[in-house]
Amino acid sequence: MRIEALDIRCCRSDAAFGRDAWRKGGSDAGLEFLVFTLLCEGGLSASMFGFAGRSAIGAGHMAAASLRPFFVGRNALDREALWHDWRVADRWWHHLPFYLYGPVDTCLWILGAEAAGQPLWRYIGGARQELPVYASSMVLADADAYAVEARAVHAAGLKAYKIHPPGRSLAEDIEIHEAVRDAVGPDFALMSDPVACHTLEEAVRFGRVLERLGYLWLEEPLPDENFSALRELTRVLDIPVVGTEVLTKHPYSVAECIRDRVVDAVRADVSWSGGITGALKTARLAEAFHMNCELHTTIFHPLELANLHLAGAVRNNSYFELLWPTEPFSFGLETPLPVTDGIARLGEAPGLGIGLDWDMIDACTIEEL
Repeated sequence: MRIEALDIRCCRSDAAFGRDAWRKGGSDAGLEFLVFTLLCEGGLSASMFGFAGRSAIGAGHMAAASLRPFFVGRNALDREALWHDWRVADRWWHHLPFYLYGPVDTCLWILGAEAAGQPLWRYIGGARQELPVYASSMVLADADAYAVEARAVHAAGLKAYKIHPPGRSLAEDIEIHEAVRDAVGPDFALMSDPVACHTLEEAVRFGRVLERLGYLWLEEPLPDENFSALRELTRVLDIPVVGTEVLTKHPYSVAECIRDRVVDAVRADVSWSGGITGALKTARLAEAFHMNCELHTTIFHPLELANLHLAGAVRNNSYFELLWPTEPFSFGLETPLPVTDGIARLGEAPGLGIGLDWDMIDACTIEEL
């Protein structure tokens, strides 16, 4: 299955958010993304969305300059050889952003699954067809806004809610987490992801509050690369500490975190962790140490679908994560993600099981490379 071409589209959707929703790091102009298409001999092809940060055109040109000559001429079924060869090539000269290889690797897996006539989740490993879904908040205005949203998530049938607090002050973040627990009662599963905004001392205080409130886990309270402080936090808290989603070069970069219990559970996904190949390696490594690998949202729903298939192929992941509200992100697929009553269900159709919405992609394309 020789690869003949790698096409790249630079795209921008009209989904817009206030800057506070991204903790002042995003844009009001819409979501930018890439669409990769691997074309193989005999007319076979596979496509996948890709993260692009603030510039689809910038990310797209980097991918075209590096990934196109690397992949063209190789066998699409040689995923393992390609993954290792890219690791060496990237170290020597390319040094691409960590989100560019993953979507192309995912295309390789889709091609393999379709050639085998198998749904992707079963082709990868085949562990389960159903997963509970949790809603992951944007950054909201105040405690009342989070409480209202938590009640809406609960009423919609989702199985848990994760808070991304504003991080303006520890006192405000504690107030928000207390308000949400009061809003949904003692039995609904809640998590917290402060996105690396605390000092170690603040994280200890915050973690103690979450323990009192019965939260399920505390995610990335400190920067992922701060191994020493995270190890101490994990040691002193009873609530599980979760991290590693923004570490590059999975699984090697997280091996020490797993071996030395820097965190209680690691994070990976098909977008930022080296595709299905990289994320699967991280999940299997964590499993060998009796540790969970909680899969991280990939934001864009075609990537979320690939992430869901990966989740169906492993046992050490608790939930399927979706950003809330889902509507601004629910583009790119011919039909919605297969989520009903808070449960994601994988089907039996070959590959992803749902095609991409090419009319929408055409309308969003700002440059083809």
